[in-house]
Amino acid sequence: MAEQSEPVVEFQNVNSRFGNQWALHDVSFGLRAGETRIILGAAGSGKTTLLKAAIGLVQPDSGTISLFGEKVTNRKERDLFALRTKAGVLFQEGGLFDSLTVRENVEYPLVNQQTAERLPSDEVERRVREALRFVELEQTLDQFPSELSGGMRRRVGIARAIVTEPPLVLYDSPTAGLDPITANTIMALIAKERDVRRTASLIVTHRFQDGELMANFRYNPENEELVPVEELEHADPAKARTKFFVMQDGEIVFTGTLEQLEETTDPYVKRFGKH
Repeated sequence: MAEQSEPVVEFQNVNSRFGNQWALHDVSFGLRAGETRIILGAAGSGKTTLLKAAIGLVQPDSGTISLFGEKVTNRKERDLFALRTKAGVLFQEGGLFDSLTVRENVEYPLVNQQTAERLPSDEVERRVREALRFVELEQTLDQFPSELSGGMRRRVGIARAIVTEPPLVLYDSPTAGLDPITANTIMALIAKERDVRRTASLIVTHRFQDGELMANFRYNPENEELVPVEELEHADPAKARTKFFVMQDGEIVFTGTLEQLEETTDPYVKRFGKH
């Protein structure tokens, strides 16, 4: 059980400035397998910087960040490659390569991994198809991103993020620009990934509803559908695995459950709750 309690990613008193502005200010938290953090806040509040810092793309001025038990602060870029292959990233707008097919986009993290051994081509093919099947887009293998809808491109982005079966996935605004129905489809896939593989998830979003879905629903493999947490055994612990951060000027000014976010009286924090 001790192994399960080891944080997948951990920030300890992390500070980072861009000029005179705080990008991250005294940020501390830990995220474990199967847990979710929903990161809310105004534009420029530090949300995306937090994601980048988690995998060493931004080095803080002070404090410590650990990824899978290893420090990522003050390490050379080449020493971070192996750690980063264990973290999936869904970039804003999906971040697909327009000149590559769906197959080539999804296999990219596998064939470009900085590891000692290359995967055999048949294993790459198996994993690509499995990831696309997971997001229900296996039929798009040979299409280009320009031939897909915005929601489909985002789903391909999820497939690419999870194709290496990472224990941690970072989602940067996964539902931005999507209609509510498509946005809910994307969040349902993210919840499915979390619950099927006990993936730790850091999710930057502008939609309260994204966090609401992650907190209130779990994927049931028996009927392959999302079900309300209340219908599962041990509902309270399951619900508590999703926490909300609200950021302001690089600082996490609120940490709590969905219920605590809905009950807050803080004027700034209330802006990101249910309206």
